[in-house]
Amino acid sequence: MSTNAGSVSFVLVDGPSRRTGAITHSPFTVGRLPENDLVLAHPYVSRRHAEIILDAGGCFVVDQGSRHGTFINGKPAAERQSISEDDTVHFGALDGPSFRITAEEVQDTSTIRDIIEQIPEVSATGNALEKLRWFFESARKLKTSNAVDQILTALLDTTLQLTQVERGYVFLRNQAGEMELALGRDNNGEALTDEATLSHAAMRQAISTASEFIVTDTLSADPETRSASMVAHSIRSVICIPLRKRRPGSVAREAELLGLLYLDSRLKPGSLTQIDNDLLRSIATDAAALIDNAQLAVSEEHERAYRQEMSIAADIQRGLMSVRPPTLSWAAVAGRSVPCREVGGDFFDIVEDGESLAVIVADISGKGISAAILGATLQGLIYSLLAARQPLVKVAEIVNRYICGKNVEKYATMAILRISPEGHLEYINCGHVPPFLYSSGCSRLPESNLPVGLIEGAPFSSGAVQLQPGDRVLIVTDGVTEASAPDGEFFGEARLGLPEFEKATLDDIFLQVERFAGTLAADDDCTVLDLRYLG
Repeated sequence: MSTNAGSVSFVLVDGPSRRTGAITHSPFTVGRLPENDLVLAHPYVSRRHAEIILDAGGCFVVDQGSRHGTFINGKPAAERQSISEDDTVHFGALDGPSFRITAEEVQDTSTIRDIIEQIPEVSATGNALEKLRWFFESARKLKTSNAVDQILTALLDTTLQLTQVERGYVFLRNQAGEMELALGRDNNGEALTDEATLSHAAMRQAISTASEFIVTDTLSADPETRSASMVAHSIRSVICIPLRKRRPGSVAREAELLGLLYLDSRLKPGSLTQIDNDLLRSIATDAAALIDNAQLAVSEEHERAYRQEMSIAADIQRGLMSVRPPTLSWAAVAGRSVPCREVGGDFFDIVEDGESLAVIVADISGKGISAAILGATLQGLIYSLLAARQPLVKVAEIVNRYICGKNVEKYATMAILRISPEGHLEYINCGHVPPFLYSSGCSRLPESNLPVGLIEGAPFSSGAVQLQPGDRVLIVTDGVTEASAPDGEFFGEARLGLPEFEKATLDDIFLQVERFAGTLAADDDCTVLDLRYLG
């Protein structure tokens, strides 16, 4: 029996059909009414037949005073009887659907089609309201990702049956605010995709007036009501009903338009009664609520998937940034990068080839996933070029040519330092915050170039300096220097030149930036790399 997180999986076998699901809460109700968790539309099943209880002691079936009883392994169930995977439960009759819990991990596979098949057949229009209430109440429990399509299919099938018209269409409002055909069906269940022969004038009037547009016979209707499109396409009857999301206390015109239900016939006029009109309004109201809920569920599912993908991307980026500094007798290096979002556009890396030590700090323009993708690509490119001992100017030229050639509308600032065991430091700065050199005070490495990816064919040059034992070079991104305090003041570059930062560790620097920003959240990635020459 599966009881992960207080849940139990079950299998329901009804003749040739087999349904699976999960009991995720207690009590789990079973009965004929649509508000039950497990709906069984069988004549021997009571409206509220039984409950399944989950507690620390296991899984129990409790009959709710049903008329025909509940049976476990062919015998009438006790008032509260425990069940296991070896037990078969029948509700109402021994020849009805069999229910058992299972050790298999299953998900609820109920669909609106399953619900429709359980709805009792009705012939009188007066009973259709009860049928529709049963359908909509049951459909609200669906949490499947394709619920919108299922709801639209059921909506058209039901309205085509009730109105006896020939064609039905559902239009949904897209992100641009335009009506877009979501589904079309005829009274034989065949899909319809051509909307050219519809009465778009009727659709526009229904949308503009926020109320249904119904003409049962265009031949006898007022000339003002009969549009040119109705005449051109020989439409005899047409029904247009807006699908609107109502807010509490709002009127129809203030409700948000979700879509439009369109029905028409070209061979014969319609004969809608007042009960039919009320029924169509009921359909439109409930369908709009269902569509809205289903769309929200889809959005939430997409959001969960996006968050999961972002989490994976963040893990990958953390893996790329988890640089293990080499252990050298003549130099020490450490770095840290903190993105302001799940993933960032900053990166740093360290390359040691046995003859020299190279460090890179780069900042991709923009934020988020697009900057992170380009950053990961450039990190690999620069690492391979430095590992091949390419000159720093050559590295900058190749990276610049790569970004410009891809036309990604991005650029990057970067600083690359290469130091030898003798303390000779070569560096190239491409639009980056000038590195800080702490050597009996603080100075800056002055040589600078344009950012890479900004201008194709831009020239680049490097600078050089001789370090003494104990000297230190600090590289930061503008997420540090442009960190903002609540009053709008920037952390600034001059602050890093103060004596207190000459010996500051990475922890000290990030703590100072955090205290400076106070309650304000970081709006840019922060990266710091610390290179010390030991001699």
